[in-house]
Amino acid sequence: MTRDYNELSGLEIDALKEIGNIGAGNAATALGQMVNDKIDMSVPNVNILPFQSVPDLIGGADSHVVGVFFNVSGSAPTNIIFVLPIEKASLLIDMLMGRPVGQTLKEQLDDMEISAMMELGNIIAATYLNALGMFTQLDFSPSVPAIGIDMAGAIVDAVLAQFGEVADHVLVLETNFKKDEKDVVGHFFLLPEPGSLDTILSALGVSLNE
Repeated sequence: MTRDYNELSGLEIDALKEIGNIGAGNAATALGQMVNDKIDMSVPNVNILPFQSVPDLIGGADSHVVGVFFNVSGSAPTNIIFVLPIEKASLLIDMLMGRPVGQTLKEQLDDMEISAMMELGNIIAATYLNALGMFTQLDFSPSVPAIGIDMAGAIVDAVLAQFGEVADHVLVLETNFKKDEKDVVGHFFLLPEPGSLDTILSALGVSLNE
């Protein structure tokens, strides 16, 4: 029987949050090496939301956002989206490129800035999937990243059109970046294909009946 995230127990959420924090720690190390400076990352909150409520979480359907997408094949096929409001993405790019705040223009990201966002998404997705794979012994193979810069509602529609069959609810990991005294909060969404959540939780050793 296929379950969705709306049915997860507190124990199951705690297990997934712990994996998120391990992935964030590893991503912070990788980002620090990339920029040769210290960057802190954490996952302070894990939430379960209906897929259609995603735009509200990131500022409403008309808000301008940057989204990095991955399709993940393997033992438990899933999809990943990392989303930031365009203003926060611009700030994060400045942080990653060691530039003064405000140098990245939100109106038009250039090729290097888009590349920086895609590499950031690559690192976050890879470290989270590595942590998930370590705990579950399942294999996960992410696609090359695709990036979208559009209204939040259009991003969600594009995900539905591309991926089609996903669970009704999504797992949302609030992801906090901190460098010096600057903070940026983004959202990492995991959208399992039907049946994949049971495979992941069973492999974690978390009882579905807890």
